[in-house]
Amino acid sequence: MSERMGELIASPRVAPSILSADFARLGTQLDEVMDAGARVIHFDVMDGHFVPPITIGPLVLSAIADQVHDAGGAVDVHLMIEQPERQIAEFAKAGADSITFHREATPHANRVLTAIRELGCLAGVAINPATPVEDVAGLRGYADIVLNMTINPGWGGQEMLPESPAKIERLAPLVGSARIEVDGGIDASTVGSVAQAGTSLFVAGSAVFGSDDPAAAYAEIVAAAGAA
Repeated sequence: MSERMGELIASPRVAPSILSADFARLGTQLDEVMDAGARVIHFDVMDGHFVPPITIGPLVLSAIADQVHDAGGAVDVHLMIEQPERQIAEFAKAGADSITFHREATPHANRVLTAIRELGCLAGVAINPATPVEDVAGLRGYADIVLNMTINPGWGGQEMLPESPAKIERLAPLVGSARIEVDGGIDASTVGSVAQAGTSLFVAGSAVFGSDDPAAAYAEIVAAAGAA
């Protein structure tokens, strides 16, 4: 499925994060945003160690993967977990199209990126707000996606850190052909600044699923980002 994901993120995209969805209506809410044009669905995984909350895992991914794929979409898995190399195979098997892990979570980032590609997924690496952009400079050519956290990870609904656009500007020259993704505090009022800084993949959680009309909220962010 990495080919589909690669084609989708060749253009700027807004990726609704199901972390903020109503899990009692998850299938319905996925239909709403995909009917509105969403094609990249962000899937946040937290383990209670790398970040305090515990969220969802491969079983939930396997439950939605066919629905997303049948609608022409792809699932963007974001592992906020310790020792991500121990879990990537399960997420690939469950239907991930891309898998991103945190640079801070393993000393073997290039090895993990290579392993993700070998599993047939696009490979991504994420950095927290306090992590210097130079920490991913040595991964150029290994990563298809570089995710810059625009909040401190762990909880949805936070405001985007104001220094985020400047950090993305410093990151952009270091990543080669990789797509820059942002996650945290992204809504119609903030997405323009990170888009101008060099971002092309925008994760939006509470701004979409916290709205009374997720489809309309998604469309508003897409318009503000100049995304597909």
